[in-house]
Amino acid sequence: MTDIVRLDAGDAAPDFSLPTDNGDQLSLKDLRGRKVVLYAYPAAMTPGCTKQACDFRDSLASLQAAGYEVVGISPDKPAKLAKFRERDAITFPLVSDEDKSVLIAYGAYGEKQLYGKTVTGVIRSTFVIDENGAIERAFYNVKATGHVAKLRRDLGLD
Repeated sequence: MTDIVRLDAGDAAPDFSLPTDNGDQLSLKDLRGRKVVLYAYPAAMTPGCTKQACDFRDSLASLQAAGYEVVGISPDKPAKLAKFRERDAITFPLVSDEDKSVLIAYGAYGEKQLYGKTVTGVIRSTFVIDENGAIERAFYNVKATGHVAKLRRDLGLD
């Protein structure tokens, strides 16, 4: 496995155009002019990922009021993302990166520790992207529970 690229503040956010949970395409460049919180999660409808998605859902109004759009990205197929959105009333776009190329470009896919074993998979990460498409903040190996509250504090929203 190649070394994982890590993005830092000031780096250009890798552009993407990916299918969403509702069959549309979402491109990062379509969100220029707005701040974006892009968060990478391993698998829809698992306990941790559900908790994290629901935390983002519950904070969405205040994030949007502060000028942030939220987008979730995982390697799940769009049909699974649609079920996740419906089951948990997710109110922001979920994009499907089945070949993991975007996750790799963001440094959110690679070797990680899981229950004491080294495995290859999605590294739970969150990226704050500014209005011009540059990385403002990059958080790697975040916890599913409590991360949105911490992010809100880091962004000065609480």
